[in-house]
Amino acid sequence: MTFLIHVEFVVYHNPHIFLNCAITNLVISYSVCVQDYRGRGGLGPAIGFIERRRNMASLNMEDLCSYINTRISTIKKTLQLRNIDQEPSLKSVLCKIGHEMSLLNELLNRMEIEVQHQEKLKNTLKEIQESAERDYNEVLHLCENIPPHLPKTNQSCTTGLFGKSEEQSNSTEPERAKKSVKEPKFIKEAPIITAEEFENVPAYMRGRLTYDQINGVIEDMNRAVISKYKILHQPVKSMNSAARSLYNRFLEEETKDTKGEFFIVEADIKEFTQLKVDKRFYSILNILRHCQRVREVRGSRLVRYVIC
Repeated sequence: MTFLIHVEFVVYHNPHIFLNCAITNLVISYSVCVQDYRGRGGLGPAIGFIERRRNMASLNMEDLCSYINTRISTIKKTLQLRNIDQEPSLKSVLCKIGHEMSLLNELLNRMEIEVQHQEKLKNTLKEIQESAERDYNEVLHLCENIPPHLPKTNQSCTTGLFGKSEEQSNSTEPERAKKSVKEPKFIKEAPIITAEEFENVPAYMRGRLTYDQINGVIEDMNRAVISKYKILHQPVKSMNSAARSLYNRFLEEETKDTKGEFFIVEADIKEFTQLKVDKRFYSILNILRHCQRVREVRGSRLVRYVIC
């Protein structure tokens, strides 16, 4: 190996030495061939053989020159890299490149693992899809080939599998209408305050009020709303005298601004709950307005608390 590198180094610096050696070798081969064929009966066959050897030698010469030039270029690059490694200013750069190459190699390994995982997942999904298609085709085949001894229906098989027929939907409509008559009418209630909303209430507004106290007032107000509108939804003929008196008051308190809304007044709170309408109650109402649980509608010397 040392001898080969030495020869390549010599050729790199003195390429004419190698060419002279190659030409001398070719001339010697030519003269030997001529002498050999003279002793065997003439120059005719020998000249043809020499021409073939000359062509082969020219081809071998080109390949050999190309090979030597490639090796010289490789040696030159190796020497340049060795010189770079000997420079102190470039050692840190080479170390950084080596570190980045190791990181890149690790990243490529991870990518290869992920690609393999995705390929397995793709194959699994493909198998699931094929299985689902087989099941679907079997279901269609069963639907189209129902045994004759089974009871037949007017509904199509696909309708039975994926939806209801028109006859079934029409038959269920009267039942739903009957149920809707019996169902109680909707009464809107105020949702309770969440912990996040409670924390966002300004400190000056919240004061010493607690989370449970505020939601307790909301529950009492909802109880009053439900009690009020249950009376309003009752038939008038079924009411007693007390309920009819409340019913008339509820109608008198309504205005064009409260039409279609659910609201209560202080009299409703006193009537249906044990809640005290005091200073603490009004402080909690400020918080409920801030959190958009209720809003006030004033008129005819009366404050109406509308559920938002």
